[in-house]
Amino acid sequence: MKFILFFVVVFFSINGAVISQDYQNQCSKSKILHYQKFFKADQVQYPGDETIDVTYYKLDVALDYPKRLIDGKITVSAKSVVAGLDTFFLDLQNALTTDSIKLSNTILNFTHSNNIITITLDKNYSVGEEFSVDVYYHGTPGSSGFGSFEFTTHSGEPVIWTLSEPYGASDWWPCKDTPADKADSADIWITVDKSMIPVSNGTLIDTVDNDSTHTYKWHSQYPIAQYLISLAITNYKLYTNEYVVGSDTMKLYHYNYPENATSYRLGQLDKTINMLKVFAEKFGPYPFFAEKYGHAEFSWGGAMEHQTCTSIGYYGTDIIAHELAHQWFGDKITCKDWHHIWLNEGFATYSEAVYTESKFGTIGYENSIESEMSRAKNAYGSLWVQNIKSVNEIFNSNRSYSKGAVVLHMLRGILGTEMFFDVLRAYAADPALAYGVAVTEDFQRVAESVSGLNLNYFFKEWVYGVNYPKYTIDWGYEAETDGRYSITLSIDQVKNAEPSFFTMPINIRFKTNSGDTTVTLFNDQQNQLFEFTIADMPLTMTFDPDNWILKDVSSITKTDKEEVTPYHYNLEQNYPNPFNPSTTISYELPRLTEVSLKIYDILGNEVATLIDGKKQTAGYHSVQFNAFNNGNDLSSGVYLYKLIAGDFIKIRKMMLLK
Repeated sequence: MKFILFFVVVFFSINGAVISQDYQNQCSKSKILHYQKFFKADQVQYPGDETIDVTYYKLDVALDYPKRLIDGKITVSAKSVVAGLDTFFLDLQNALTTDSIKLSNTILNFTHSNNIITITLDKNYSVGEEFSVDVYYHGTPGSSGFGSFEFTTHSGEPVIWTLSEPYGASDWWPCKDTPADKADSADIWITVDKSMIPVSNGTLIDTVDNDSTHTYKWHSQYPIAQYLISLAITNYKLYTNEYVVGSDTMKLYHYNYPENATSYRLGQLDKTINMLKVFAEKFGPYPFFAEKYGHAEFSWGGAMEHQTCTSIGYYGTDIIAHELAHQWFGDKITCKDWHHIWLNEGFATYSEAVYTESKFGTIGYENSIESEMSRAKNAYGSLWVQNIKSVNEIFNSNRSYSKGAVVLHMLRGILGTEMFFDVLRAYAADPALAYGVAVTEDFQRVAESVSGLNLNYFFKEWVYGVNYPKYTIDWGYEAETDGRYSITLSIDQVKNAEPSFFTMPINIRFKTNSGDTTVTLFNDQQNQLFEFTIADMPLTMTFDPDNWILKDVSSITKTDKEEVTPYHYNLEQNYPNPFNPSTTISYELPRLTEVSLKIYDILGNEVATLIDGKKQTAGYHSVQFNAFNNGNDLSSGVYLYKLIAGDFIKIRKMMLLK
């Protein structure tokens, strides 16, 4: 699922509460920044009845748009996982009325209160014994999430749509409301007025004419989580294209509001074919090839990865890629519980960068990751969601989406690109996980099995820890008698909450007259000194040159042992220049001096303080400036950087090009 932001303010009502969303200009690379709590904690009966294992759902529902009513028969087949099972429960909000429940021809006793239906079975069931009940119900569905069930309009035409993530399925149909228990298969039969086309998951196996209404019968042959079952219904105009793999062809079905089926829209939808090819190469074959993929337009400012048919309200390239990637990560493999939502959203967000890389190469990928890093630095708490009763906590954009994506980027930095994608393909194909559910430890197991590395430190600190490392680096060198150069380099980290410091392999790149030399250091102490040699004299040093680590670098200090102190103050031209988004500013101090280094826009307005009155020792110093850090999101243009060191004042220009 992905949220889109615009520069308008939209108000809508959920459970009687008015919710406001600030939107940013129509850019597909945005997500929700904040939104109110959408449901009361006491409505959550998570994680459903753990005494049963659901094997099959059949939704047979009739919808009356003018009356805003649903009337349905839901078949739930399940196995007992305990001995002597005689009662179980399904989740269904109190706003809906349960009329009766049958098992074969037997009418079962039940109670419906506190948003659950407690059902008394016809006998005691042993472990593994299966039963099937039909629940008859009716009423006006509620909306406890992002729009669990909505009756809306487009251009005056009626629309019915659902979005059940995370706890909204029970707002409109009785189910076991947890992603941990996927049904092995499902049928979704939808009866509506003939003026409307009902779209759902899987394959359309039949349509039935009922005079004034018709019934569309959709079948999902693959396992499916309850929150991924969807309805999208209006007077759609269908656009199709095809995805060809060898001699096999899969149809793509795109259901558009007729007024929006423009050439631009169709061109955007055509990109799905190339995305399928890219993701199939990187992640393995499209998981639901025997059914379909496509999109159904709905009246919500974002998109939701309903299995085989994404519901979508905005058609930017990144959002199309994001939801498609969910078919692997979210739908084929689903997070077992909402604590591990990053396995859905972090993977899909990272996949946006993967697709960007396929189109625009390394620069496109790096820019995409830079954007996610800037958001990830605003994440609070652990990537593992502690409070899953809060929709805000589960779908925190900076954390579950951006930081989740950056964690995958950092893992790629550790493993290398080829092995990293080997891991993703192995994860998607893992027999214990494919078409099932996973937690973080499952992904860690696969990553360690494929790579042969112990990655416990990585997952512990980045998934269960908080914040990110903040480094200070000091380094120097001296010539050896054999013509090589001895490097002394210390890495210091600001003490963190949990972990107290971050263990990471770190690349250090030295520029020399004979070319670049890269050394990888395994930093596993808060304050650590490294000594090693390189073949030629180092001219410059770059810390984590390819930006594999989510970090801040407060300062880099260089002391040449052959020339201990500079002769004078100096402020060098930043490098690179122009830059996007990071650049290095270097300066020289001949003695212990109080230093101030600030950034200004061309009008003289201060936009960043890099050093504020800190005393620094004599030597060669450098500071990294990131146009996205510390709340900055600077626009392209000329900026000034000003060094004040004692009585020395120097100003230079630099250019940010996005």
